[in-house]
Amino acid sequence: MNRFDPVPSLQDEAARAGWLYYVGGLTQDQIAAELGVSRQRAQRLVSRAREEGLIHVRLEHAIGACLDLEARLARRFGLIRCRVSPGLGGGADPARAIAPAAAAELERVLRMPETRVIAFGTGRALRAMAEQFTPVEAGPHQIVSLLGNIAPDGSATLYDVISRIAEKLNATYYPMPVPVISDTPEEREFFMHLRPIRAVFDLAKRADVTFVGVGQMGPDAPLALDGFVTREELAELQAQGAAGEIASWVYDDEGRYIENPRNALVGGVRVEPGQSHPVIAVAAGPAKVRAIRAALVGRIVNCLVTDEPTALALLEAG
Repeated sequence: MNRFDPVPSLQDEAARAGWLYYVGGLTQDQIAAELGVSRQRAQRLVSRAREEGLIHVRLEHAIGACLDLEARLARRFGLIRCRVSPGLGGGADPARAIAPAAAAELERVLRMPETRVIAFGTGRALRAMAEQFTPVEAGPHQIVSLLGNIAPDGSATLYDVISRIAEKLNATYYPMPVPVISDTPEEREFFMHLRPIRAVFDLAKRADVTFVGVGQMGPDAPLALDGFVTREELAELQAQGAAGEIASWVYDDEGRYIENPRNALVGGVRVEPGQSHPVIAVAAGPAKVRAIRAALVGRIVNCLVTDEPTALALLEAG
């Protein structure tokens, strides 16, 4: 099998089920809950893993190394859930590597009857996830944005997520029609007190599950490339120890949000550390290792979808 095949297959599912059963020691009921499938399907997947020779003393499948990395990352950072995809090799787009796994995670969430409100950030990785996921039989979910959708020039932001997901699900969705970054604190305060915006803000705050991208704060920071901060503002944030950003809120290496006038202008919900509900970061790539690690250390996120090279780098970073 091609190690770098990004598309999950029936064999991938069987391999994961086999690993959970024979290595992880989970029961078939627990495997069913973990994979978001029925107990009968979990039983068939475990049987398939054995019948196809995937299970010996170790798992004879490319995903075996990824499963081990998932367990190590979960232990190291106290994660609720973790998914690691095989990398696609040097020069490939990491977002393409993790999109199928992120899409599968979104499909699992949508099948959960207790999930009602799902909040989303923006970014290339989440957009790739939105393109990859297959609509499932889902309940009456509410799809809501964490932040504004208006760029500095008045155009819609490039990496919209919720409209694509809602379109596929034929579901109601709630954008936040305000600037991503306001010009002044007073302007931001005005927007956030408008009744329709406050309703969306409050809905996002009580999300049952949250999906976010993670942005780096190096020279090629998305916030700078997309015009949300000037080069001078980026340099100032870097001087204050900026490590990454989630939903445009900038934080340092300990996952603490930086006290900076620019952070006070973000139009949207700040993901507070230590949430009890799943906050799923979808991110990968060498440039993002520092930003992802900081978000994990600071407990801004408690779930992670990434690729194998990024997972190894996170573990090596300590």
